[in-house]
Amino acid sequence: MLNQNKKELVKFIEKSIPIHNFLSLKVLELEDGYVKVSVPYRKEVVGDIRLNRWHGGIIATIMDSVGGITGWTHFTSNNDKLATIDIRVDYLKAAQASTIIVSGEIVRLGNRIMVTKMKAYQNEALISEGKAVYSFIRESMDK
Repeated sequence: MLNQNKKELVKFIEKSIPIHNFLSLKVLELEDGYVKVSVPYRKEVVGDIRLNRWHGGIIATIMDSVGGITGWTHFTSNNDKLATIDIRVDYLKAAQASTIIVSGEIVRLGNRIMVTKMKAYQNEALISEGKAVYSFIRESMDK
């Protein structure tokens, strides 16, 4: 599905998902099972107002979205379903007041379960990494 509708999928990811639109998420790269996005810093993402740092929950939200987007590259129908089962994020370094780049890739895609790994960077320095498990149901298997 990705090859035929890549531009439409990017537009959907950036504009149709309310949290992505709110965060001004931009797709930098999109391939089968892989995505890289950027999210600009702005005052609404601050968690530590004393040091002007990103909120960890916002970073986790972006990482969860990136993991899910990797699954969308394997959808065979608009009726396919994907939902987060579990996510773990390890924060390695404080996120400064600048753009975050997050990449994600599929580790395993089974009949009903997908596992992804994600990494978040600022200025090429790794600030967090995570792993997520998703329920992945194709329309054809749901019937």
